[in-house]
Amino acid sequence: MDEIGRGTSTYDGISIAWSIAEYIHNQPKNRAKTLFATHYHELNDMCTFFPRIKNFNVSVKESGNKIIFLRKLAEGGSEHSFGIHVARMAGMPKFVVERANEILKKLEKEHEFEFAEGEDLTINSQEKISPKKSNDMQLSFFQLNDPLLQQIKEDILKIDINTLTPVEALLKLNEIKKLVGG
Repeated sequence: MDEIGRGTSTYDGISIAWSIAEYIHNQPKNRAKTLFATHYHELNDMCTFFPRIKNFNVSVKESGNKIIFLRKLAEGGSEHSFGIHVARMAGMPKFVVERANEILKKLEKEHEFEFAEGEDLTINSQEKISPKKSNDMQLSFFQLNDPLLQQIKEDILKIDINTLTPVEALLKLNEIKKLVGG
């Protein structure tokens, strides 16, 4: 499976890819061996929670600001994307590659993402994951540092979904809808 979840927002894509990999892993009858290619570094953590998932990456040799793909699989996940390096190797104009590097650095700085302690995502009743900082950014129509989004996030994180009634959930959803102008 190649690049499942790409072409949508970063977090939607990660969620879709994780869910599909988890579904394939958890099939009791059909224990399919599946090669799953992705640039979502957050999925590297899946091997911690799912015993049949193994990570491999294509080995690279970095020399200064250049890379050489060694065409060899190595065990373990990769924390780096080499899209801009590949663009350079494909012959993109130097000014485009340099500008891409500038934009990447700006996006990484503006959109650093880490969950605070205690803000884990629950996979099921027994397992939790904490996403790592993502270097694989995708442009968004939303300003992620928008104070309104921050307020909504804080409100949602304060909710105890284990004690929330369906009516309270609908009221909270209506409150959020009013906040965003709906």
